[in-house]
Amino acid sequence: MNQPLRIALIGAGVMGRQHYQHLRTLDQAQLCAVADPNESAAEFAAECGVAYYADYRQMLALARPEAVIVANPNALHVSTALDCLAAGVPVLLEKPVGVQLGEVRELVAASKATGVPVLVGHHRRHNPLIARAHEVISRGVLGRLTTVTALWQLRKPDSYFDIPWRREAGAGMLLTNLIHDLDLLRYLCGEVRQVQAITSNAVRGFGNEDCAAVLLQFDNGALGSLTGSDAVAAPWSWELDSGENPVYSRQADQPCYLLAGTAGALSIPQLKRWHYAEAGEGWHQPLLQVQEPFTADEALRLQLLHFIQVARGQVQPLVSAADAGRTLALIEAIREAARTGRACAPACL
Repeated sequence: MNQPLRIALIGAGVMGRQHYQHLRTLDQAQLCAVADPNESAAEFAAECGVAYYADYRQMLALARPEAVIVANPNALHVSTALDCLAAGVPVLLEKPVGVQLGEVRELVAASKATGVPVLVGHHRRHNPLIARAHEVISRGVLGRLTTVTALWQLRKPDSYFDIPWRREAGAGMLLTNLIHDLDLLRYLCGEVRQVQAITSNAVRGFGNEDCAAVLLQFDNGALGSLTGSDAVAAPWSWELDSGENPVYSRQADQPCYLLAGTAGALSIPQLKRWHYAEAGEGWHQPLLQVQEPFTADEALRLQLLHFIQVARGQVQPLVSAADAGRTLALIEAIREAARTGRACAPACL
């Protein structure tokens, strides 16, 4: 029987501690060290009963972990992951994979050259309800996918913006929040050929957007829209609808994604599927409704279990650095489309 995989944590902030809460419940792995320059991280490491390092490079050299979770600030993601790959240590890298496509290309090349895997933390793909939705779409149950409607509309409290960087350019909901939704749209509906977009900061007047409207054309011909705002009193978002994170007040009856094809339609997260009884029927006949079954489980826990397999060379990452890079490229295309007023295609990695 394999010994527990020795995993170190780089970055002991909110996400790092969330990972630890799941890691501590697993028999297949154990925390072996914490690296974070913040003084409070030393107390956290002591509470966990593991070694503390202010410098993660020293931790890599002395603690010699078998795998690492990187959950430090976004701008440090790629440089930290590159150091881990150079040390031969597999990485679970929090999203976003990076902040610029150039550095992501470097990370992809390094992972390929070293053979050391990187799993990027787009954890929603590990949610069983998304796995079920992906299966339904892949089996062709909806027919030819035609239209996709995605909503991310809620209100962040004013206190959220007390932290200065959250008011600055580049820290808006596109990279912080909608990147999750765009990643799921890519996963469920396929690659995006081009986008058009309008963004606005008219509500708060900060350096980043508080509203966005995005049109998407997928490679398979489907057309989609993603409408987002973090300044509205509304119930339509993954956070509020899915129940994935209990810190949000759940609106269980409200959808955030509506996918429609020539043979049926699907609402997410409810996984309600509509179809006609017979092929060729239309608006004069009643639509039948089916509840697609799935077994609920915690996405972050399932992601960690998957990472353990990735680190041991048993499976390929569900979300590789290259895959996550394509989502970042989509974000950049949306920003460019909003800036120029033109349709833009995501850059290739």
